[in-house]
Amino acid sequence: MVATRVGGAFAILLIPALFLLRRIGPPTGRQSVRILAYGLVAIALAQLCYFSAVQYLSVGVALLLEYLAPIMLIAWHWARTHRRPASPVLAGAGLSIVGLAFVLDLRDGLTLNWVGVGWGLGAALCLSAYFLLSEDNGTDETIHPLLLTTAGTGIGAVILLAAAAAGILPLAAHAGVATLADRSVGWWLPALLLILISAVLAYPTGIVAVRRLGSSLASFVSLTEVIFAVAFAFVLLGQRPGLMQLIGGVLILTGIALVQRPQPSVRKLR
Repeated sequence: MVATRVGGAFAILLIPALFLLRRIGPPTGRQSVRILAYGLVAIALAQLCYFSAVQYLSVGVALLLEYLAPIMLIAWHWARTHRRPASPVLAGAGLSIVGLAFVLDLRDGLTLNWVGVGWGLGAALCLSAYFLLSEDNGTDETIHPLLLTTAGTGIGAVILLAAAAAGILPLAAHAGVATLADRSVGWWLPALLLILISAVLAYPTGIVAVRRLGSSLASFVSLTEVIFAVAFAFVLLGQRPGLMQLIGGVLILTGIALVQRPQPSVRKLR
C-alpha cells in the first residue's frame, strides 16, 4: 500500500512537474541533494522504520514514538540556537504528548520491545527530517513543493521496491473486489483515493504548511492527525471515541495553542 501510494503519486505528478521544470529550470546541485535526502529519509526510511516498529510494538506505541518528532525538533532548535524555549512552549509540548497518549489509548496495548523502540525512534528522526527538509530556509536550496513531492515520491518508491526485491520488506498484492462505504467496488477505486488524498494532496499541502508555520509549530499541528483519525473512524466505521480519547484531543489542541502563542524574546544561554 505504501509503495502504491508514493509510486502512484509520482506517476500522476510527473507530467505537471516536467512542465514546471521547463518554466523554472532544473534543480541546482544543492537542491538535488535536498531532494535526494527528502526521498530517502522523509519518505522511504520513514515508512520502513514505522512499519518495522509495528512488527514488534502495538500501533499505538509505535505512533507515540514516531510523534516524539516535535520534542526532537524543539531540542534541535535549542541546541542549534542556544536559546531555551519559552516555558509555554515546553508546557505545550508536554501537554501534546500526554494528549497523544490519551488519544491512542495505550492501556490495552502497552508492549515494549527494544528492537521495536529503536525502529520507532528511527521513525521519529525521519519525521523530524521531513519537517526540516520541507522548511523554507531562505536560501537557494528552497524547492518548489510540486517538484519536491514528485521527485521525493519517485525516489521513495524506488527505494521501497528495491527493499522489497531484496527481501527486506514483504510485498504482495491481490486484485479483486473491495468494500468502500458499504459498497462493493473495484480494487482500483480505493487505491486511487489512497494515492490522490494521502499523497498527491497531502505532501504538497504539508510542505506549504511547514513553510508558513515553521518546522516546530507544524510538527505540533501534525499531532491533530490522530484526532482526525479518531473522528473519521467514528464517521466512517462507527467506532465511538472513549472519554480518554476526547480528553486527549483537548490536551493536544491546548498544547498546540500554547506552542503557537507569540513568545517574548528569551535570554541566550551562555
